[in-house]
Amino acid sequence: MFDLPAKLSEVTDSRPKPRIPTSTVVRSVVVMFLSRLGSLNALEQVRRSSVWKTWIGRTPPSADSIGRVCSKLDVASIRQVHREIYSTLKRKKAFQAPRHGLIALVLDGHESHASRHQKCDGCLVRRIPTKDGEVEEYYHRDVTAMLVGRDFELLVDSEPQRPHEDEIAAAMRLLDRVAEAYPRAFDVVVADGIYTDARFYMHVLSKGKDVLTVLKEDQPNLLSEARRLLPLTTPQEVTVRGARRQVFGAEGFSLPNLKQSVRVVWSREVRSVRRQLTGQDETLQTEWFWTTTLPQKDVASTTVAEIGHSRWAIENRGFNECVNRWHADHVYKHEASAMLAFWLLCMLVFNLFQAFFTRNLKPQYRCRVSMQHVAELIRSEIYKGLPAVAAQPP
Repeated sequence: MFDLPAKLSEVTDSRPKPRIPTSTVVRSVVVMFLSRLGSLNALEQVRRSSVWKTWIGRTPPSADSIGRVCSKLDVASIRQVHREIYSTLKRKKAFQAPRHGLIALVLDGHESHASRHQKCDGCLVRRIPTKDGEVEEYYHRDVTAMLVGRDFELLVDSEPQRPHEDEIAAAMRLLDRVAEAYPRAFDVVVADGIYTDARFYMHVLSKGKDVLTVLKEDQPNLLSEARRLLPLTTPQEVTVRGARRQVFGAEGFSLPNLKQSVRVVWSREVRSVRRQLTGQDETLQTEWFWTTTLPQKDVASTTVAEIGHSRWAIENRGFNECVNRWHADHVYKHEASAMLAFWLLCMLVFNLFQAFFTRNLKPQYRCRVSMQHVAELIRSEIYKGLPAVAAQPP
């Protein structure tokens, strides 16, 4: 469907005279993520499996060689593979807009690594108070973009945060690249409360896109004004997945340093949950505020609330899934370009696996097995191909 071997062969690196083909390294890393082995050392322990002859035609390189080559990979060529996979999914109508018709590009920051002892040239530095005084901590943080469709999420790109810059600067750099590579793929940019900033709003608007961000206490004047004025408007009521929403909205609010007025939407939500420990039902009440440039005459306030809640897709289906199931936060090689290459390849495998599970497997089979079960079946193929050698006694 995707002609994946040919696409992976287009990934290049900066080695002048490579002894190990780049495609061999890239395919090895792809299988490592697909089988969820978790580390390059775990990959090295299954080098004798017969699966490798089918997939890459030879034994995988050593863990040190894979890490060294990945630090020299051209990440632009990996991003091009992402773009081609998106084009295939779109052409096959596997990725469609939600029922309200607006595709969201969700941006969010993620800290993948922190250490007080090891650092590289790309590490960010912060000072942490301890009982023995302040100590320096070195960490990596990136901003990742995800497209949210009807029943399918697609991780498309990521940009590392550089030393001495904030998350918004990295997000704007990422948006420049995504808007150029995916100009018609999304309608509105969705982000957390830290992005309720005039710099970010002006940058998104300059790309011809709308923006929607969470409104929190870091904008006290705007939030206070919204709490005072929105109760005077007529709410819209809707029930979504068991939650009753009462949604208020109004235009004409001012965001500091932004010439254009914005719209604020407030959603009061009530849902009933049954506690597993006691078996009793409990009523939970929450409220959400969003700031957006989506015009009220075109997009209902209930739709704004639905788009705002779609931001959780990058947390739950993106970072949480990739970190806990795909070992995305493991430091395969502590070098900035290598960490970015591994993360982009993990995103690539994540997208392919989601497409395989949701679009290839029959509904009758999907309702009986989990994604974790299918991943275990894939990993079992590697161990099944190992030679039957009896373990030596200690």
